[in-house]
Amino acid sequence: MTALTDLLLLAARYGRVLLVAGLLAGLAMPGLALAMKPWLKELVALLIFLAALRVGPDRMTGAGRLFRDTLLWVLLYQLALPLLVIGGFAVVGLADTPVAMALVLMLAASSISGSPNLAVLTGADPAPAFRLLVLGTVLLPLTVIPVFYLMPALGDWGQVLAAAGRLLLVLALAGGAAVLLRRTVLRTPSLRQIGALDGLSAIAMAVIVVGLMSAAGPALLNRPAEFLGWLAIALTANFGLQMVMGLSMRGRISPTALPAIAIVAGNRNIALFLVALSPEVTDQVLIFIGCYQIPMYTTPLVMRGFYRRMTGWASAGGAV
Repeated sequence: MTALTDLLLLAARYGRVLLVAGLLAGLAMPGLALAMKPWLKELVALLIFLAALRVGPDRMTGAGRLFRDTLLWVLLYQLALPLLVIGGFAVVGLADTPVAMALVLMLAASSISGSPNLAVLTGADPAPAFRLLVLGTVLLPLTVIPVFYLMPALGDWGQVLAAAGRLLLVLALAGGAAVLLRRTVLRTPSLRQIGALDGLSAIAMAVIVVGLMSAAGPALLNRPAEFLGWLAIALTANFGLQMVMGLSMRGRISPTALPAIAIVAGNRNIALFLVALSPEVTDQVLIFIGCYQIPMYTTPLVMRGFYRRMTGWASAGGAV
């Protein structure tokens, strides 16, 4: 057991490298990526479980001001931002283009399931990201309605509600199992146990990204120019949003909460729409979704220094 824990602690230490290795494996081995694809739902459930287990039941939802602040962030991210982008593309007559649809879908989505895990690998407190994940998923059936109404090219928002409901069920089951374990077996986890959970999360994320790259690998090989164009859009959207939120909110919100909140700004569960919308819509944004995994899973590697400067942390640990 000690040897296993040591191995997981090593994985936690090199978690950012593991994510990059998973990305490269997904791009270089499309056959393996396709083989992993059927297991993505189970791996997502595992990520949610591990994140909830690390955060603990007392910090999952928050109360009072914490809840109010989380609600405001969700409304900004999932409602105000996509509506603003729809308006901008409509003004220039590009609202029905694949780029517009990709960016609006990204912004309308709730946080990715792995955002708390990304926060940990970036050296930040995962609790704010977990709260945004939970509340954002709960409110998604409401926030997508005006977005899809104003951009009918996206298709039937009713299917999105069903997909959001399925994700909410996974959150409830995985989170509930984690709460039960924390209330019984793992009441006060040691730093070593928390580190082992971080290592297990890093391994799970590295495996997940292999499956998520199933569309990006063939595109890179067969249509490299198109791939690079979409990659530039994905990098700008993801890292750009993180930087804008980090810089604009510095000094206005708690330094321990800032990295997680900014991480969620750029990392959204756009893949949720793959199971909700028609092929006519998803086929136009499939390469973007594949390219989007690259900034998503390199966030801990690329953005760690940025967040440390934003928060003035002297150490790499962040808050637990």
